[in-house]
Amino acid sequence: MELFDGLNNFIEKYLYWAAPANLGVTDIVEIIIIAFLLYEFMAWIKKTKAWNLMKGIVFILAFVVMAAIFQMNTILWLAEKLFNVAVIAMIVVFQPELRNALEHLGRTKIVSRLFAFNTEESILRKEKLKVVDEVVDASFAMGQVKTGALMVFEKDSLLEGIIQTGIEIDAEISKQLIINIFEHNTPLHDGAVVIRNRRIAAATCYLPLSENMDISKDLGTRHRAALGISEVSDSLTVVVSEETGKISVALDGRLQTDVSMETLTTMLKTFLLGDEQEAGKRTVIKRRPKNDKDIDK
Repeated sequence: MELFDGLNNFIEKYLYWAAPANLGVTDIVEIIIIAFLLYEFMAWIKKTKAWNLMKGIVFILAFVVMAAIFQMNTILWLAEKLFNVAVIAMIVVFQPELRNALEHLGRTKIVSRLFAFNTEESILRKEKLKVVDEVVDASFAMGQVKTGALMVFEKDSLLEGIIQTGIEIDAEISKQLIINIFEHNTPLHDGAVVIRNRRIAAATCYLPLSENMDISKDLGTRHRAALGISEVSDSLTVVVSEETGKISVALDGRLQTDVSMETLTTMLKTFLLGDEQEAGKRTVIKRRPKNDKDIDK
């Protein structure tokens, strides 16, 4: 069948370099170009409505491959006959996305993208530092007017279950947005904000309360919730007290209260950047103590 003969020819042509003796400079350049184009294509299409359609197409292709493995000739015959029609149909269905992709490609500086690893790392670092600045400024602005707030930074432990208890937002972090969310008598002020990948993922989220009986009686539900989520995940939580306006941080099952602006900045930089030289001496919190009485009051 022509369809599968073509597939075999493609494999023979592009995978012959699997033997190291046949691998040359041209082959390496070709592999890099193909990998780059595939990456750009997948990164672009994931941001479009075509992503779900692509998943369906991949499922169909996987089904055809399975049919080829088990020699299901009727299915293979139908797949071959429908292949040309499917190509035309895909062009029609994806016409808006294909047009946008070509326009995007025309605006992309391909050479700079190929060698922009350091630039991208620098941009990522600046974005994290911007998040730190916005959160710190918002926290102390809310503290001055005694607006209670609870902000959870996700790390390796996914907080999907926590996010599902709230309202998904997926918004860029800014001081103004954070203050607006926690403003009294607004629909989103009650509960916690979850921050994932430098964006506000959801608001009004419910956190598990710590059952530690050694927490100071002066601390309220927000602080107990912040400590609770730190006991079951590797997240960091910033708390603004509605009663005192003071800032607290929960991490690794411990709570540090009444932190200064400099200390909060250091903690967040260390947590987000993983760079103690950038953040200064790490003052946050050791691992959760064996004795729960060691919690900072």
